[in-house]
Amino acid sequence: MTQVEEAIEVRVPVRTAYDQWTQFEEFPEFMEGVEQVRQLDDSTMHWVAQIAGQRREWDAKVTLQVPDQRVEWSSTSGERNAGAVTFQQIDDDVTRVVLQLDYEPDGVLEKAGDALGLVKGRAKGDLERFRDFIERRGAESGAWRGEIRGGEPVRDDEPRIAPVGEVPDEGLDDGFPPEGTGSGRTQV
Repeated sequence: MTQVEEAIEVRVPVRTAYDQWTQFEEFPEFMEGVEQVRQLDDSTMHWVAQIAGQRREWDAKVTLQVPDQRVEWSSTSGERNAGAVTFQQIDDDVTRVVLQLDYEPDGVLEKAGDALGLVKGRAKGDLERFRDFIERRGAESGAWRGEIRGGEPVRDDEPRIAPVGEVPDEGLDDGFPPEGTGSGRTQV
């Protein structure tokens, strides 16, 4: 399995960067080769992308999601990949976004592209396009403030992971919609 790590600083608050990243269906706006990401539920997405000139599809599950801190995922079918995105506050209006990818190149073309560092270059380009996208907008297009652990949304009666430097407050809104109102990935 090949591993890639890239980072970039974006000139928006950590909450804005994180909230935009939770809008998975907008990934084709800044991720090269990604044709579509369809949200199946709070933690599962179906991806369609061009990889080494071939159309590939796979499902991925968010395994950990902590607001303003981290999103981790792993593929559950199709292309083997996993990774994490970490959000680090540099100051009130600057955030460091760190992308870590683990993937298994498949076939001669993907292995050749891997040897040439094409995936690393694509990851770097995707982060640069994300930076341009969110800085140009100046605000997130939507947000989902829920938490996921073990691939499942944390229920209202479960303890939450407090953001760095904060103490959990039992009275806080957890970001989940009332039952029966959909996935909770809202558009602002």
